[in-house]
Amino acid sequence: MSESKRISNLYQSIYNGNPWLEVNLANTLKNVTAEQAYKKANPNLNTIWEIVNHLIQWRRNILERMQGEVIVTPDHNYFVPVLDPSEAAWAQSLQTLAKSQESWSTFFESFNDEDLAKIYVNNGHTYYEHIHGIIQHDVYHLGQIVILKKLLNT
Repeated sequence: MSESKRISNLYQSIYNGNPWLEVNLANTLKNVTAEQAYKKANPNLNTIWEIVNHLIQWRRNILERMQGEVIVTPDHNYFVPVLDPSEAAWAQSLQTLAKSQESWSTFFESFNDEDLAKIYVNNGHTYYEHIHGIIQHDVYHLGQIVILKKLLNT
């Protein structure tokens, strides 16, 4: 199996598979309501919804980099308040997250191992580092979501 296929499988497992960490994004978010996703567990913490939207934007950012675009990350680092706390808006965020996973899966279908060594011009890091970075980023925030769910359900 190619390295890019192994990476693709890892990224897919973190989204809705059976990764060794025993939780994934889709299952963790499955029963979260808009009210829960919008609620601040602590004034100094982001909400689940803000984290999900942050994940979506970073997934998009890194994917665009892998497709050769030069991206400037905004100062707010993709953490912005949710303006519409409705169930429909929450469902849309979850759907957008799922679509971002589909975009990554499509990307990996034509990605070659040789491309892992390419350098992204803005920061000098390889595509390999960027791809593993976004996986680590998802896992980091998945852990936050798990903790926030526990705080909200106590």
